[in-house]
Amino acid sequence: MKTTRTATAVLAVVLVITGCQAMPATTGVSRLATERNAGAPPRYLRNVDGGADYFKRFSKPLPLSPTFFPVGVWLESITSMDEIHRDADVGINVYVDLTADSNLSLLDGSGPFALSSSPSLRDNGAVLADEPDMWAGPGNDKWTGKWPGQGAVCEPEAGRCGYTVQGQLAKGVENSKMAYANYGKGVTFWESDGEAARFVNEYQDVVSADNYWFTDPNICGKSEGGSLVKGERSLTESECRLPANYGWTVDRVRSLVSPEGSKPVWSFVEVGQPFDASTEAVTGPQIRAAVWNSIIHGARGIVYFNHSFGGGCRSFHVLREGCAQQTRAEVTALNRQLAELAPVLNAPFLDNAVIHNETVQSAVKVYDGSLFILTSSARAASQDAVFELPCLANGGGNVTVLGENRSLNMEKGTFQDSFPNGNAVHLYRLDGAAPLCMP
Repeated sequence: MKTTRTATAVLAVVLVITGCQAMPATTGVSRLATERNAGAPPRYLRNVDGGADYFKRFSKPLPLSPTFFPVGVWLESITSMDEIHRDADVGINVYVDLTADSNLSLLDGSGPFALSSSPSLRDNGAVLADEPDMWAGPGNDKWTGKWPGQGAVCEPEAGRCGYTVQGQLAKGVENSKMAYANYGKGVTFWESDGEAARFVNEYQDVVSADNYWFTDPNICGKSEGGSLVKGERSLTESECRLPANYGWTVDRVRSLVSPEGSKPVWSFVEVGQPFDASTEAVTGPQIRAAVWNSIIHGARGIVYFNHSFGGGCRSFHVLREGCAQQTRAEVTALNRQLAELAPVLNAPFLDNAVIHNETVQSAVKVYDGSLFILTSSARAASQDAVFELPCLANGGGNVTVLGENRSLNMEKGTFQDSFPNGNAVHLYRLDGAAPLCMP
């Protein structure tokens, strides 16, 4: 829990037609599949959630340029320009809440930007309570005004007042200001769809939920990760410790948004050990795969949980620490790629455009006349995968693998690639292919 405000061996029998689909992420045990002989559903363009110009409606909005993709850090402190520059060098462009000792006057409006739980003329949005679905619960009882660790938060003490907490805080936000809130295991695992949906829909303009699949010692249990198998059992380690499950969390939150697709969902990814009981810190390849899985499943922003309470690099500022130098370098490289591809990430999806085996996940984006296919493995073991684009069945050519200095050959709309483990991510570009595949 976070601190709060105080290529041939293919499973060719079962195929998925995706763009990406709004369905639970594969864990190796459950995901809907479409048989090849059932016929391909029609392709269609789908805007990013909320639309590309979503932030335009707010006063002092986050940048409206398609070159801006939110990459945030949670509850950081800024007390000097050196700290801001150090974070910007990593690729952080949004502070998602700030500590009480932070000096927002250091922000000049050109970035990084800030969402804050303490109103400021220098912020770009308000942050409501963090994880009230867990510490206050889904209910309308009276809130005492206290935070976790300060005494009873609800009245009566055994009551549930999470809706009251968020409602009161939301009323204090200027009408034209963007509001953001993050939720936890209540929304993702423990609450009914109706209870969770009220948190997701009623109080904020941008929403997220944090499930730390790589480092949480409890998340594989029957009452938590077991949700991926309908609560029938706990997940095995190989089913649980998968970056694909970060995509499941995004899907869970997106499935609760009403109207569908009307609100951006961001994704939390840890960069250290959020729990003292965590057996080891998350690795750079795991972070990268978790981020890309989140984006494949529709996340419109990434927030790094930058606090580490276990292991040998305990800090509230992991990405600034010398003991996390390798993590910092790997996250910097990842964020540089996100910045380079921001126009693609903000572009529409082309759903039902590609067919592949069910143990791979993908999303297809249309940008500047080209198709971009974002893919990741959805199982721990190595695998080869075949990708088939029916709209290019009469064509061939090169498929550029972004960031890997290689290309693949496509024949009759089909190409193949290898995924060595569950952290494998490949990003493909098919130059000039978009006009041939548009619905």
